[in-house]
Amino acid sequence: MVTRCIVTKVAFTLAARHWLHVAATKTLTCYYPHQRRGRKATDAMDILPHFRGTAIHDFWSAYRYYQACHHGLCNVHHLRDLTAMAENGNQAWATRFKWFLLSAKQAVDQARLTGATALPVTKVVQIERIYDQLIAAALQANSPSPGGWPKGKRGRPKKTKPRNLAERLDKHRHEVLAFVYDFKVPFDNNLAERDIRMLKVQQKISGCFRSQEGAKDFCTIRSYLSTIRNQGLNVWSALGSALSGNILMPDLTPV
Repeated sequence: MVTRCIVTKVAFTLAARHWLHVAATKTLTCYYPHQRRGRKATDAMDILPHFRGTAIHDFWSAYRYYQACHHGLCNVHHLRDLTAMAENGNQAWATRFKWFLLSAKQAVDQARLTGATALPVTKVVQIERIYDQLIAAALQANSPSPGGWPKGKRGRPKKTKPRNLAERLDKHRHEVLAFVYDFKVPFDNNLAERDIRMLKVQQKISGCFRSQEGAKDFCTIRSYLSTIRNQGLNVWSALGSALSGNILMPDLTPV
């Protein structure tokens, strides 16, 4: 069974805006083009509806719909948000939280180097205690005024971006620290993010796709080549075998 799957998406042009969805593991990659960004696309991709491991993503709501799997949040996205708030929003807690995440990652990386498969319980408890303290400071620094949050014409009262981030980190702390609890879970979703770079290269060269079939063909080829590369096979040999009709098949066994 696949224990983790990293997912992401990016926009591209095909007459109108479309979206490229990527699901990746250490050995397998799937590109999927769709005109929608949300759950209709992820349902049509037909991976997350059947997935039972841990999905690593950027907190996009469509991914969170799938409750049969566990979720982990990309902490590189958190680092970007925290850096922006520290530099532009005068949020001192954001700087401390950023260094806390990096320190936790360093602790996990060092433990892996020693051959450990988990952090000592005392270290995990220490990380959780510091997390609690930082979240408390973040919520206190962004508490509502005595009159409450300003109300718009409709919907929920609008909170500040720092408050929203602090509440998200508070509510989803287990998903933020998923990499601490399970060494098989990565710190970020960079594996899938790297896979979408070739789409950006294609856009710079060609500008856009001219047909739905062309976009699907591109995704099929890139899925194959990325999987070949991830499994340590020779990409040029794979291309040659495909052109000759004797296709080099990668190992599709999930790991």
